[in-house]
Amino acid sequence: MTSTSSATLASGLADLGTIVVLAWSGEAPDGDMPYLLAYPLGDAEGGPEASSSAVRRLLESNGLPVGGDLVDGDGRPGLPVSLLVEAGQAVLRMKQLVAQADAPPEWLAAVGRRGHAYLVFTTRAWPEAEPGKPVEAAALARFAGAEETLTAAAHVVLPATSLRG
Repeated sequence: MTSTSSATLASGLADLGTIVVLAWSGEAPDGDMPYLLAYPLGDAEGGPEASSSAVRRLLESNGLPVGGDLVDGDGRPGLPVSLLVEAGQAVLRMKQLVAQADAPPEWLAAVGRRGHAYLVFTTRAWPEAEPGKPVEAAALARFAGAEETLTAAAHVVLPATSLRG
């Protein structure tokens, strides 16, 4: 199981509703890959459609194409999206959004080995996975691996930084 965490938003982004971030690691051909999944709950005043549209605007305003090519953060030093890993937390930062998630030990180990995490920030709402509630691994796999989740997402290899440098 993975615990969910929510985001702090800058003013003017009420249409986003609640943004949730999950950190987990999964098998890849070259070892464990640390993943971050960010998604809206769909609880904005205008409902899931308003949340999805607002997330799309947020991503595009930060140079992250939705449904497009993988963005390699290592090759884009001016990318306005960053990942801070500190004290067992993954902190995703971008213009108008700061989101923090508890990171399981295996995720921390994987990001320590690789130096980056794979961010999937989807516009698809997942109202069942509320902040602070555990998410079963099977439910996470179904949502994160669904074509409608992946094609509605920005995909970013995001270099990890720490306060220790």
